[in-house]
Amino acid sequence: MLCSVRSLGLTGITGYEVQVECYISNGLPGFDVVGLPDAAVREARERVRAAVKNCGFRFPVSRITLNLAPAGTKKSGTIYDLPILLGILAATECVRLPKAPSAFLGELSLEGTLRPVAGVLPMALAARDAGVEALYVPAQNAAEATLAEGLTVYPVKDVRQLAAHLSGEAPIAPAAPWTPGEAAGPRLDYADVKGQQTAKRALEIAAAGGHNVLLVGPPGSGKSMLAKRLPSILPAMGREEALEVTKIHSVMGLLTPEAPLITSRPFRSPHHTISAAGLAGGGSTPRPGEISLAHRGVLFLDELPEFRKDTLEVLRQPLEDGVVTISRVSGSVAYPSQFMLVCAMNPCKCGWYGDPSGRCTCSKAAVDGYLSRISGPLLDRIDLIVEVPALPFSELSAGAPAEPSAAIRARVEAARACQRARFGEDGANARMGPADLRTHCRLDEPSAELMRAAFDRLQLTARSYDRILKVARTIADLAGSEAIAPPHIAEAVRYRTFRIGGQ
Repeated sequence: MLCSVRSLGLTGITGYEVQVECYISNGLPGFDVVGLPDAAVREARERVRAAVKNCGFRFPVSRITLNLAPAGTKKSGTIYDLPILLGILAATECVRLPKAPSAFLGELSLEGTLRPVAGVLPMALAARDAGVEALYVPAQNAAEATLAEGLTVYPVKDVRQLAAHLSGEAPIAPAAPWTPGEAAGPRLDYADVKGQQTAKRALEIAAAGGHNVLLVGPPGSGKSMLAKRLPSILPAMGREEALEVTKIHSVMGLLTPEAPLITSRPFRSPHHTISAAGLAGGGSTPRPGEISLAHRGVLFLDELPEFRKDTLEVLRQPLEDGVVTISRVSGSVAYPSQFMLVCAMNPCKCGWYGDPSGRCTCSKAAVDGYLSRISGPLLDRIDLIVEVPALPFSELSAGAPAEPSAAIRARVEAARACQRARFGEDGANARMGPADLRTHCRLDEPSAELMRAAFDRLQLTARSYDRILKVARTIADLAGSEAIAPPHIAEAVRYRTFRIGGQ
């Protein structure tokens, strides 16, 4: 007796079709799973055996061979429990598979209930592309699966319910497409931040063009407060962007049945003890790291010099390419990582180097050693370096409200609209290539002369030169200017003139 059940698998954040082939033959009783299964897939034998018996079906006392095709691709996780069980029941004619092209996935408990699994959205998208019309998933994953659109999604609570549905006794009602409720307003607002107008202006430029920022200042000056409010001024995500972000969070099992779609831009703030693999991703079965979880959003690294140097260096290639590639013996996986890098740091170990109060206790050698933890190539990839000084009492005690995030966001949205018209829906000034720089960042003679003087005086690299042009283009967009003018170049250069620790 031979039966084949369609299912899905995952490679990175991309789904693919898997055929679960079940063959029951005479001979000594046995239960073998082939097709490069990992430990979790092999353990499905015991879960399936218990679930079949506890749901009132007879488990065949025969030789059972299960093949997960394509057999050359490694299979991992518990998603194959349900198709394996169905393959056995269909091969023994206990249930009849639906005539319409259908796929099944889900983890089984020993009593036959279905538990939610990770990665349902990318697998649902793969099922739709493979011509599947009906997808059977655990009930708690149904809302997420409906985001794929074009599929009939059946929420399954347990094996008994599915068997009744397949026999026609008690059909399962398809899940209704999930629609987001009314979005709550941002809880963090720049209206709460007093003073720091220079830093707010720099973060507005960064949000408008997708640029990387480094905030430098003493303890308590508001660096973290400013960074945590950055998502409140970022432009809203489109549906395709939201699906990209949701796929990554789905693979990591970070979605909930109540909110299966990520609609706000991610803000990730890992602790400085994180490893290089935790930041970039990795593992024997490669999984996304923090830089991929921050895709289309913000990666905030507080206390930047406290991160291990090898951890920070893994940021260099993703910052340039927008993709991180993780290579293992079993193969390579590429995860998207287009994020805004926002860093915060003190100017020295005690935090008060260069402060007018003179309370810094660090020697020059200690300051140099502290700052040397950040490599020059990484700093070169940061577009804006901003000083965040300690606030005087007069600003802290001022009763006048600061500008709210909504007003700043309106200007950011207007600047992003210019960039969408220029580069397309996914375009941003920070991601301009050499050809775009030649086309959209042409300088008139006064601007070119100012840029030439800054290049010689600051001893800029070619990368720094390009980044200044990109920031100037964003400043011009915020000003509603078609051409880059000398004031735009001057402001962009000013964000490169600050020397960390006065160096």
